[in-house]
Amino acid sequence: MAVASMMLSFGTTAPPFVLHDVVTGQVYSLDSFVGKAALLVMFLCRHCPYVEHVQDGLARIGQDYQETGLGIIGISSNDPAQYPDDAPERLKDMAQQLKFRFPLCFDDSQKVAKAYKAACTPDFYLFDAQRRLVYRGQFDDSRPGGNRPVTGRDLRAAIDAVLAGTAVDSNQKASIGCSIKWKPGNAPSYA
Repeated sequence: MAVASMMLSFGTTAPPFVLHDVVTGQVYSLDSFVGKAALLVMFLCRHCPYVEHVQDGLARIGQDYQETGLGIIGISSNDPAQYPDDAPERLKDMAQQLKFRFPLCFDDSQKVAKAYKAACTPDFYLFDAQRRLVYRGQFDDSRPGGNRPVTGRDLRAAIDAVLAGTAVDSNQKASIGCSIKWKPGNAPSYA
């Protein structure tokens, strides 16, 4: 069943996190992106058809914005006991196969997903240089089984605006995807 993102309020401050990259083991936090003009936080997983639908587009975002002022981090918070494809070793395979140019981290406690009020995969949060939320919405209008191409148009327009120092269009559509797979007894009240 498809779930929509929570659409946090504009201006929300990026919640802190400390997570390990599933590929390198390196620790990432908000401080890892100091000096970046923007930070894109993406909640992803491996098994979700909505993520599978846009995964090549996500890899292209990482490639296209690698030499810019955009910091990017992918986070997976799904319970790997219920969804083994979302375990760190399988996420590592995904990141390597797709040649992600950004860290993909595992949120074992699910505390980071709760702090961001992540509801689905994929779920996108774009913050400005002061780490205030300026975009929370869809990648683009494409959906699995639909006839629209994956372009990343909506997210790219927001990124380009932040990097150019212009206002991000406030007319934003919620991301749609699979629900975060919470551990038994761990689902937040908003889920």
